[in-house]
Amino acid sequence: MYGIDRVILIVLDSVGIGALPDAAEYGEQDPLSNTLAHTAQAVGGLDLPHFARLGLGNLLPIAGVPPFPQPSGAFGRMAEGSKGKDTMTGHWEIAGLCSSTPFPTYPQGFPQEIIDEFEARIGRKVLGNYAASGTVIIQDLGDEHVRTGYPIVYTSADSVFQIAAHEEVIPPPELYEMCRIARHILTGEHNVGRVIARPFVGPIDGKYVRTEERRDFAAEPPHPTILDRLVDAGRRVMAVGKIEDIFAHHGITDVIHSTNNMAGVDAVLEFMGRSEGGLIFANLVDFDMLYGHRNNPRGYADALHQVDVRLPEVLSAMRAGDLLFFTADHGNDPTTSSTDHSREYVPLLAAGARVRAGTDLGTRDTFADLGATIADVLGIGEIPLGTSFAALLLKTDSP
Repeated sequence: MYGIDRVILIVLDSVGIGALPDAAEYGEQDPLSNTLAHTAQAVGGLDLPHFARLGLGNLLPIAGVPPFPQPSGAFGRMAEGSKGKDTMTGHWEIAGLCSSTPFPTYPQGFPQEIIDEFEARIGRKVLGNYAASGTVIIQDLGDEHVRTGYPIVYTSADSVFQIAAHEEVIPPPELYEMCRIARHILTGEHNVGRVIARPFVGPIDGKYVRTEERRDFAAEPPHPTILDRLVDAGRRVMAVGKIEDIFAHHGITDVIHSTNNMAGVDAVLEFMGRSEGGLIFANLVDFDMLYGHRNNPRGYADALHQVDVRLPEVLSAMRAGDLLFFTADHGNDPTTSSTDHSREYVPLLAAGARVRAGTDLGTRDTFADLGATIADVLGIGEIPLGTSFAALLLKTDSP
């Protein structure tokens, strides 16, 4: 009916577009947050001509990105229906899962019984066990870690149990096994969203430096998602970046585990060059990991521009039956005093030969509307959560 054989879904990690009505429940800075607009203001305007052409500037006032008179794409925004503002919750909701309870966080560190069991299981003590910036804690505790061989355990405002180790002290495969042990321990009331391996090297110029050998070990999705449904229907689900980790490897047929934005775009293009239909699902992580959490609006703006420069390559690689979406999973305003995620609306941009150009998709009540639309156009039927907007978005073959 819609003539869509393949969907390319690219999540611009943390690129929120304004506080949700309930933002005050999630932190004092959240009601003040508008990741995209505030980043633009802080740097004197963004340079995003290709995103503007799709309709990004038609969503809200953005310095340097004016409304486009006749957008080539469709545009809208989505509200998060789940409780939370983290990566896992946002991606799961896109895929059709609503989380009624946020993942637990540990601003004072993890309970001693958790640490005791972890130490017993790995056969050594740990350092840290407090909330910290990952780049700071390895400077503070790196020397002691190298001397003792004790891994560094820490958390953040997110629901994460992070383990940092020097690659020459605890090689990445051993660190990953420690993460699997922690993942096994962290269940029930302590079911954190992710256990994250954080390898580092150095000192280099007097500082320890994190490497790209990071691995995430996510909580299991409680129910099947549209990814599982697609695989069950014989469709391919091609994961880029940390998507396979976010979904604990469920509902995935092909993986390119890219580690930065440009490698992520390369991976998307590689999958697009193949003949398979189905879903290409990518997460571009740099906005959040490198710039939002470090309050760096200049870096954030530059990263957006770098993706915008690559957008024509993606559009040129599209086939007649392709449908491209850009969205986000939460906010992370680099201009506020917080380094945490922010509870925000996310953009929704669509492009493709069958898209009704200039369509305003409005404000969707849940991220799951996107998942429902993907399920609809790829022919796997309705999902329990979300409402498809395919009929509004796409030209049909029917009279």
